[in-house]
Amino acid sequence: MILVAIGANLNGPNGAPPLETCLAAARVLDGLPGYRVGAVSRWYETAPVPPSDQPNYVNGVARLDAEAPGDPAALLAALHAIEARFGRERSAIDAARTLDLDLIDMNGLVRDAPDPVLPHPRAHLRAFVLMPLLDVAPDWRHPRGLGTARALLDAAGRRGIAVLPEAGFR
Repeated sequence: MILVAIGANLNGPNGAPPLETCLAAARVLDGLPGYRVGAVSRWYETAPVPPSDQPNYVNGVARLDAEAPGDPAALLAALHAIEARFGRERSAIDAARTLDLDLIDMNGLVRDAPDPVLPHPRAHLRAFVLMPLLDVAPDWRHPRGLGTARALLDAAGRRGIAVLPEAGFR
């Protein structure tokens, strides 16, 4: 199972609001060669982490199915190319963005180098990842043995997160 976190808090280059950008990005993920979107979570409005004066985010998670195991570095490069297509500029850590795609887990692979580090090194601390992750992978366990997604979410808390009205993926 491959899990990709999707988020945005700035309008896209075409003026699309963050939710529309996230939906469009999920559709692009579904077209990646060798991958298909198996499920997309509900969408959540989340406060910036760490707290700042930037706009709230829209966050979700896509579960990808792969025809073959795939190369994590190649998938990460494809995610970065999608971000660039949607106007992502890498200026500063935790800066506001038009699109953010994070590779959270790739079939339980554990690796510290080279990039991408897997599982994502901060996913287990972020409710804005864990809540939507539970929508698409309710039985997910952290590959480094840190616990279930539900237990990790309980530890992270749910403060600053609200489910958005239903928005279809397709």
